[in-house]
Amino acid sequence: MTLSSLVVSRDWQEVSVLECILGGMQIDVDIEPRPERAQQKLSRKKIDALIVDWDLVGCDRLVDQIQHDAQWPQHVPLVLMSGPCPKRELDATGALFTFEKPISVEQAVRTLSAARNLILDGRLRYHRESIEIPVSLSWKGRKGVRADLMNLSQGGVGVHINSAIVCHEPITVSFKLPGTRTTVRAQGELAWTDGSGRAGIRFVDLAPRQQRGLQLWLARQYFAD
Repeated sequence: MTLSSLVVSRDWQEVSVLECILGGMQIDVDIEPRPERAQQKLSRKKIDALIVDWDLVGCDRLVDQIQHDAQWPQHVPLVLMSGPCPKRELDATGALFTFEKPISVEQAVRTLSAARNLILDGRLRYHRESIEIPVSLSWKGRKGVRADLMNLSQGGVGVHINSAIVCHEPITVSFKLPGTRTTVRAQGELAWTDGSGRAGIRFVDLAPRQQRGLQLWLARQYFAD
């Protein structure tokens, strides 16, 4: 799986080092030397990471715009690189990751690896796997109601049942993860329903061991795509 990044810099020596490191991490690199054009690109396309040269004139405005943009995805990390600079100045930008120029390959690998892990964690957190397997639902007054699982995420499930669900009580969800011996049994709550049998159930209580098993299973499906 290949991720994408936008590097805003005209320091070509440092850019070439970043291209090598990011390429080794399977992260595509788009280079933009002009901050105003970087802003236009960000408004048109989705990226997984933004790396900004703080020494480049105009990048302070770019970073400020991003940090005040309510639509900026929280799982897309902002990485700043700069020459010698007061730490409090970089901290004030809100950037999650920083490293100094000239680039130390060891430091950059460590920093960008952490950024990559954050990207993947964010993707997996919101990833919803389409799946068709039986699921058992129980709530007050109804036990072992059979339904079909439509999709699955770390936070809940989408199901289809023959009749509309009307429930304001906790719902117990139980199903077996395909290809494993793991049975997920979670307490949930009705998040939405369309009145025709389709509904979303949000997990509110899932044992840590089962939660970890679910996360690993979803990760395998995600990276197999």
